[in-house]
Amino acid sequence: MTADDQLLYETRVRPRQAVIAGVAAAALLAASITQLVGPHSKVNELTIGLITEHKRMGLDLLGAAFQAIGSLTVAWTLVFLFGATKARNPKLPSFLRILAIVGGVTAAIAGIVSAVLIAIKSGQFVTYGDQTYEQAHQLTNSAAFVVPQILVQAAALLVAISFVMICLQAMRVGLLTRFLGYLGIFAGVMVIIPVVQLPVVQAYWLGSLAYLLTGRWPSGVPKAWSTGRAEPWPSAAEMREQRAEGIKRQGRPKPGRKAAPAPEPESQPEVVAARTTRANTPKRKRKRRH
Repeated sequence: MTADDQLLYETRVRPRQAVIAGVAAAALLAASITQLVGPHSKVNELTIGLITEHKRMGLDLLGAAFQAIGSLTVAWTLVFLFGATKARNPKLPSFLRILAIVGGVTAAIAGIVSAVLIAIKSGQFVTYGDQTYEQAHQLTNSAAFVVPQILVQAAALLVAISFVMICLQAMRVGLLTRFLGYLGIFAGVMVIIPVVQLPVVQAYWLGSLAYLLTGRWPSGVPKAWSTGRAEPWPSAAEMREQRAEGIKRQGRPKPGRKAAPAPEPESQPEVVAARTTRANTPKRKRKRRH
């Protein structure tokens, strides 16, 4: 695909990708809010946990659905950003696209399967048996119950790696501003190391990217989106050199124009007559009085 074809493709799909990024931000927030509301067990005990999970079964299934939508749309957004970056840097390794796709799809499927299994196991615990710890341990210790949860964690790691690397490379070729680039790297790290319960950083980055893709970024859309080639941001040393060069140019006359002549000092009026002072006044002889 030539640079012109890539630009035409990006111009055509950027509005759609802006909507997808916005949906991803909303879905991630909705999934976290759904998990926070409703009943929660105040103690970390297996039997009480299963009873509580049975009470909030509907909320957990709804939250898993929101999380699946968020995982798929995040992967879709990262794949689009990877394609735009790859067009400007052909040396970019293609495995980053695979990581984003595999991570997003696996997180969506494993998350829904895990939520459904928890709902089934908690229903069995509440409905049948005497609700002892042995029964709870037997229900939750099977491989079918544990494997989806392990896959969710592994998928989060893949998404985090692709998140960090794609944002870094997109910033290097000039598709993302430095602010969005570093924010995206931080958001990727927070996928596996969540500092807060709400994914505020990820949602903010996705919302900002959606706004940038609409072409309404306050400081202007980065130049790489319109040229189709890499437009690296200047380094700190280069920015200092540019500022120094700008200061030097301000002191030089513009080419084709003569420097304005220096203003001549105002002529002082000639002194017509010197002041007569006591020092230079000739002494007069005083008449003697007889």
